[in-house]
Amino acid sequence: MPAGPRPTGPRLLFSGAALVLAAALVTGCSSGGSSSSASASGSATAPASPSGNQLQDDYQKVIANVLPSVVQITTASGLGSGIVYDTKGNIVTNAHVVGSAKTFTVTLANSNKALEATLVGSYPESDLAVIRLDSPPSGLKPAVFGDSGKVEVGQITLAMGSPLGLSSSVTQGIVSATGRTVSEPKGGDSPGATIGNMVQTSAAINPGNSGGALVNLGSQVIGINTLAATDPDMNGSAAPGIGFAIPAATITNIADQLIKDGKVANSGRAALGVTARTYFDADFRPAGVAVVAVTAGGPAASAGLQPGDVITKVGDTTVTSMNGLTTALAALQPGAKVTVTYQRDGATKTAEVTLGSL
Repeated sequence: MPAGPRPTGPRLLFSGAALVLAAALVTGCSSGGSSSSASASGSATAPASPSGNQLQDDYQKVIANVLPSVVQITTASGLGSGIVYDTKGNIVTNAHVVGSAKTFTVTLANSNKALEATLVGSYPESDLAVIRLDSPPSGLKPAVFGDSGKVEVGQITLAMGSPLGLSSSVTQGIVSATGRTVSEPKGGDSPGATIGNMVQTSAAINPGNSGGALVNLGSQVIGINTLAATDPDMNGSAAPGIGFAIPAATITNIADQLIKDGKVANSGRAALGVTARTYFDADFRPAGVAVVAVTAGGPAASAGLQPGDVITKVGDTTVTSMNGLTTALAALQPGAKVTVTYQRDGATKTAEVTLGSL
């Protein structure tokens, strides 16, 4: 991809019976400071669309409704996308799009004028951030966010953003799956987040799409485009039709807190209340998670776990590393009761833990 944004290439691994997929993830924030452009000559007049094409009409209606709410965000190191959150100029995007930057240039879908924006807050644990326009223009159009609980496999989706620097681009697909838990290893601007309940879509997501909108035919944002998969067995080329979006419920929960307080106090993510590290067996293989400390009065402490215990399973999910523990917890909700299996003094024990909030 000599002229376009560079893929950053963190890796993806699903665990569990439903799906095992080894792939590389492309986080779409990096552009190397350049934008792609396209031109055509000798274009012919397109024939009028046939009457009665309801699906095409629906697509065009959704694009007209939502695309004005999708912006391009440029930093010193690259570019990505964002979604207008309210009329005050708050824009929600991915944490890996903003990276370590504090100021940004924003271009609205219906304008070529560059607008200045400032960081409101970032929450890398869920790969979300909010920036705010310094001088919000009149007529700013906030997006409408849908109900994550009503997202179903097979629903038609449109992905909107600035892939490869091509602003206001739209691709189409369907919801391929829901409830995916995805881990993005640290690297570059990628915060290494493990995110639960992600929406998998077949709509094309490319570098620059990150932070853009995944939209249903009701003109509602059901997710923020965050990751696209590439196939390591094909020299890192794109794995068609495998993209992931953070669900709307997570977006609104985190964004509301960042706007109100500049930080996140209730992530909606499950926590054990332990400080831990990966445990290695005698053959130097990861074999669990060693508890270093427990939070006084926290979920693990209340269930009887102690420093020195080695957690090997959460529910039915085997845990061999810190990443595995984070992934297992990301698929659960605060308040849920789960059986934690652990080793203590060579004996296998279990504890019923009521999970807290990260």
